[in-house]
Amino acid sequence: GNRMAGEEDDQLPAASTSSFDYPECSEGSTANSPGKDSPSSSPSMMRKKRQRSATPHAMVLRRGRSSSNMLSSSSSPSSPLILPCKSSPSSSNSPSTSKWKEGEEESMDDLVVCEYSPAESSYSAYPNEGAPSHADEAHVASDASLRKYVLRKRRSIQQKDEEGICASTLAATAEESQIPACKRLKCAIDSPVEATKCADDAPGEAVVPPTEDQNIISRLPEELVHKVFSYLNEKDLSYCSGVSRQFYKTANSQRVWKKLYQATFEYSLPMYHPHPGKFELRDQGRWKGVVNPWKESFKQLRHGVHVRPGCSSVYEGRMRHFERIEHALLHVSVQSTHEKLIFVHTGHYTPDPIAITTDVQLIGASPGYSVPTNVLIENRQDTTMSLMEGSAGAYVGYMTISFSPEVNPIPNPTHQAHYAVMVCDEASPIIDRCIIHSSSSVGAALCVKKANANPKVRHCQINDCENVGVYITDGATGCFEDCEIARNALAGVWVKNQANPFFRRCHIHSGRDVGIFTFEYGMGFFEKCNIHSNRISGIEVKQHANPTVVRSDVHDGLTGGIYVHEKGRGQFMENRIYGNAYAGIWITSQSDPTIRKNEIYGGSQGGVYIFADGRGLIEQNNIYGNNLAGIQIRTNSDPIVRLNKIHDGRHGGIYVHEKGRGLIEENEVYGNLLAGIWVTTGSSPILRKNRIHSGKQVGVYFYDNGHGLLEENDIFNHLYSGVQIRTGSNPKITRNKIWGGQNGGVLVYNGGLGVLEDNEIFDNAMAGVWIKTDSNPILKRNKIYDGRDGGVCIFNKGRGVLEDNEIYRNAQAGVLISTESNPILRKNRIFEGRAAGIEITNNATATLEGNHIFHNKFGGLCKATDVHPHERGNKIYENYNAVQKAVEKGQCLYKISSTTSFPMHDFYKCITCNTSDRNAICINCIKTCHAGHKTEFVRYDRFFCDCGAGTLSTSEACRLQCEMRDNDTVYDSSQPLSTETL
Repeated sequence: GNRMAGEEDDQLPAASTSSFDYPECSEGSTANSPGKDSPSSSPSMMRKKRQRSATPHAMVLRRGRSSSNMLSSSSSPSSPLILPCKSSPSSSNSPSTSKWKEGEEESMDDLVVCEYSPAESSYSAYPNEGAPSHADEAHVASDASLRKYVLRKRRSIQQKDEEGICASTLAATAEESQIPACKRLKCAIDSPVEATKCADDAPGEAVVPPTEDQNIISRLPEELVHKVFSYLNEKDLSYCSGVSRQFYKTANSQRVWKKLYQATFEYSLPMYHPHPGKFELRDQGRWKGVVNPWKESFKQLRHGVHVRPGCSSVYEGRMRHFERIEHALLHVSVQSTHEKLIFVHTGHYTPDPIAITTDVQLIGASPGYSVPTNVLIENRQDTTMSLMEGSAGAYVGYMTISFSPEVNPIPNPTHQAHYAVMVCDEASPIIDRCIIHSSSSVGAALCVKKANANPKVRHCQINDCENVGVYITDGATGCFEDCEIARNALAGVWVKNQANPFFRRCHIHSGRDVGIFTFEYGMGFFEKCNIHSNRISGIEVKQHANPTVVRSDVHDGLTGGIYVHEKGRGQFMENRIYGNAYAGIWITSQSDPTIRKNEIYGGSQGGVYIFADGRGLIEQNNIYGNNLAGIQIRTNSDPIVRLNKIHDGRHGGIYVHEKGRGLIEENEVYGNLLAGIWVTTGSSPILRKNRIHSGKQVGVYFYDNGHGLLEENDIFNHLYSGVQIRTGSNPKITRNKIWGGQNGGVLVYNGGLGVLEDNEIFDNAMAGVWIKTDSNPILKRNKIYDGRDGGVCIFNKGRGVLEDNEIYRNAQAGVLISTESNPILRKNRIFEGRAAGIEITNNATATLEGNHIFHNKFGGLCKATDVHPHERGNKIYENYNAVQKAVEKGQCLYKISSTTSFPMHDFYKCITCNTSDRNAICINCIKTCHAGHKTEFVRYDRFFCDCGAGTLSTSEACRLQCEMRDNDTVYDSSQPLSTETL
């Protein structure tokens, strides 16, 4: 609708451009409007125009340089108001003649544009084809003909209370319910005289505003408005948003802005750029608090310049476009008012070597969801891109940067210092979502060197290089996050010369060499990285390098997981190391790393392998399920193994051999297929305060000259013995608890030695201590009790010294000496046994000095026929002598022994019953059951009565027993099982 001159209108939206800082349009964009140098722009000329047209307020769509021939922006900061008018010279002065006729069409030739100029404080009206014609001047001369152009007061467009009024900004969208308010525009009055004249010229009747359906703008089809607006640029959309409600909605709709945005920037998703150095393609649903992400992203990116060959003329006057990257860099290097932002559009660029020394932001722009693959910057002669001192706020993102020298079968030493990207000096740029590649057989794809070089490399791919992926040296640092480094010919990451980078959540895999290589005092912090499937090892540390690797996965290496050698160090904490073809961790050649709180499992060989003078602290790890030993120590290695869980291995738990040493303390070793701890071939570790239990074989196994100290351990519930010592091994075993063994507590055999002091050996299924086959240990101050067999069993030429021990409450003899054995028992206390205190049989002998033997069931000292031990100063007293008492009562000795013990007494064989020497018949059964038979005395020895047990071949039952018992005759304690060396 039209307005009266000087009348205020709060309802019409204003075309606000406050949210954009646009540069001035080019000359071509204002060819049809008066410029600064035009005479018509002066105050006097504006005054003359007002005289020619007293109420120049009819609005038209003027032809400017916009994307549409209908709507265009002005170089003036004012906003055009687009309204209909009639231009017939025969129009009446009556208000009714100023109304629009229903359905009447207007031609573009009947429209003029009215612009309000704050500088001139007046309206200026122009036809759409240049300056006013003489015909126009003639028909605006009379008051009657001019009154029809008077702006009529339109009906308020604010009809509802909930529709507020706010200034139009770029942040407003079509979906918002509020209608922006316009400026209060008045026809400028230069003097009181002109004001009086205007009052005199005003019509006498009230002007009737047009209805909504009489406004031709409101009647435009929505699809037509969308179609027209889709050709407008961002300035025109901003201007048009203040014309009407419909224009406001359309000019701020996502549909219009998405098309404009994608034509300008090419991105398939709006780019989130809240501040310098932050660029992220975000789905529309992730823009919190923003209804139109396309428009908001356009606002954030509006100050950028573009590198898009062949498009500089298309976008002339709107956005700066360049043919080459070098020209864009030169342009932004002198820019100071806005951020230095360059968009490199889809294409393959081969610029001269790029050296960045400012805070420029260089970002690829391309449609689709893989922007970096569509923007390629390549160099064949020199380093493709260098970020140097001064590039503290620089950003490089969303592009591929490649160094691809000419193919040469011989490595070219001239490319030794050439890279795809180099960061040096005191540069600290951001490199984000780039693909970095080098096909040179020397050098690296990405090089960071020199002190204070500290880039932030995020979401980059450094793959398939013919050399090193990332090379960090000379005290450089840097933060690498969420990068993929894969399939490189040499190491994925090289760190040396006191460089100390930070890697987080990087995926380093499938390298044709090692994954991460730190050497020559290199350092680094690697957190939550996934390192796998590398040909040599996941991580290699050597030559005093000292990296820190935490909460990472190192797995499926084609050789080992982590390899520390040549005096390497490092801290490896809370990692998962699994599924490697060789050991999970190798430590060798005087290296001394810290391995703490890791999960090391599922290896095709061992868990941790320490050899060749290796050191290290292996602490609080969970090591399980490996095919070989959980920890292996050999060849003079001397680590500290502390507080680990080593369990369920398909071999032994800890294997110390070939003169290995080490402090092994406070570990829990259990459930392994072979021995919990093996010590062999000249090794001498210290094993202290460990819990070694529930093994499928032996708890601790010393063999082939294995030595060491076994101190204060808890060794229990093994399928074989708790401890086995054999073949020249001579450990010191002190203050341990050894119990629950299914084959005895301690087994010393085949020439084994050892010193057992102050141990508690109890509740074992067989003997507490076995000494056999030429073994000669020393047992001092031990407590051997509650065994389900004998306390100490010595046979098969076993020897040994038993001194100051307490042996009590065992099911069989406290000490059994048999088969040519010859131990020394001195100052022992042997008591409360459920058989005899000491039994000596089968041509054995012993030296017994100062022992106290008392409270035993069958007697104190029982000696078989022809046994003559050396006795001196023993005290044998208060034993129960149950055998002698049973004989005196005429009972069968089986009555008191059953099959669980072997009372020592006279035994016979019955010739009449054809019994053999393997059968024993007690004296009372001879007198009663075999009375009148021909019998023969065999010897005084330990046995149970076969007659009472019912195991003789005769059909007659023992008359001294009330029931038959079926049992084989056993003349000695059951034999222990020995572990075979694998």
